[in-house]
Amino acid sequence: MNFDLADEQRAIRDAFARFSDERIAPQAAALDDAKAFPRELFAELARLGFFGLRYPEALGGSGLALPEFALALEEIARGSMSLAGAAAMQSLMGTKFLHLLGNADITERLLKPAIRGEKIGAICMTEPNAGSDLDGIATRARKVDGGYVLNGQKTWVTSAPVADFFTVFARAGEDTGPQAPASPPPPPAGGESSGRAAPTRKLTIFLVERSFRGLIVGREIHKMGVWALPTSELAFDGCFVPDTHRLSREEGDGEQHLRKTLAEVRVITGAMALGVARAALDAARRYAAERAQFGKPINRYQAIQFKLAEMATALESAVFLVRHAAWLHAAGRPHHKEAAMAKLHATETAAMVCDQAARIFASYGYAMEYPVQRYLRDVRFTLIGGGTSEILKLIIAKELAT
Repeated sequence: MNFDLADEQRAIRDAFARFSDERIAPQAAALDDAKAFPRELFAELARLGFFGLRYPEALGGSGLALPEFALALEEIARGSMSLAGAAAMQSLMGTKFLHLLGNADITERLLKPAIRGEKIGAICMTEPNAGSDLDGIATRARKVDGGYVLNGQKTWVTSAPVADFFTVFARAGEDTGPQAPASPPPPPAGGESSGRAAPTRKLTIFLVERSFRGLIVGREIHKMGVWALPTSELAFDGCFVPDTHRLSREEGDGEQHLRKTLAEVRVITGAMALGVARAALDAARRYAAERAQFGKPINRYQAIQFKLAEMATALESAVFLVRHAAWLHAAGRPHHKEAAMAKLHATETAAMVCDQAARIFASYGYAMEYPVQRYLRDVRFTLIGGGTSEILKLIIAKELAT
């Protein structure tokens, strides 16, 4: 299979590579120190058209596909994982369900402004007792005249402190109690059903605007990395959501919509991992050429040469897996397993590359004055979103068994 980039793809990659080099990377350390949402760069990404890359031209987008989006996002992550995380949320999980399921009013008031960077979107799935296990989601939506009343808690909501609207997964419908499974359930899959007895209240998708009463943005979660990407808890305390803001076509169809999106999430998470790993490898190569010990640069020593060779080889293989999964998605071919493989290999490889880069820096890899410590902290962000490595292995094993 030929993964040579088409002219348009190369142009997109190069445009965002220049933006990363000229605008993002010089500010990355300051963004980290400020620990605040990168509004200025976020707005610049909007002007570059990033948030609309995959949306139709009628909405103000470019109508491109996942391979082009992944190439651009990889370059953004090379400059700053915090900005890449905010951009990925805005461009996919924070707005996709509005595009797929929203009415004309939602499209005009929220989706189009979000594509222009004027509104910020977020998604709410994870709960204190429900991460990979969607069956554990306990937020409830009770039907009332004219809409629903939401009660429950969400956590790890990316961009929550600055978001204007939230896509929320909750359980709606009558609860008649669990049913016993007819046979032993299969193992759980990341962001997917655990396989145990299906709850009688299935997941339904709602759109909650920040102005809605009963929506409470809770404490911010202080993280070891991606410091400029704010993440918070969220609560719904009798939050009324009008019928017009039930995105699901019918109650209980939320999981089927989510499943179609998970492969995309895994591919773009892999792309972000590639970006930060490339930054770490480049930094290690430069440092190894400049740092002298015992009378010569350390890149003249076999121990360092072997590290760099292993890092570069593993990263190159991860590039091909991510591009292959993105290509399958764009071609409309089955890619569930390949997306899981791409995310698994790319994120684990990136974590290894960042760790080895810090080792090449030795004591300076532990110093805040060099960016390699940021790469090492930020790369762990990619190991979590879209399913942990353990969950991904279960998904791949299940696919291989069928």
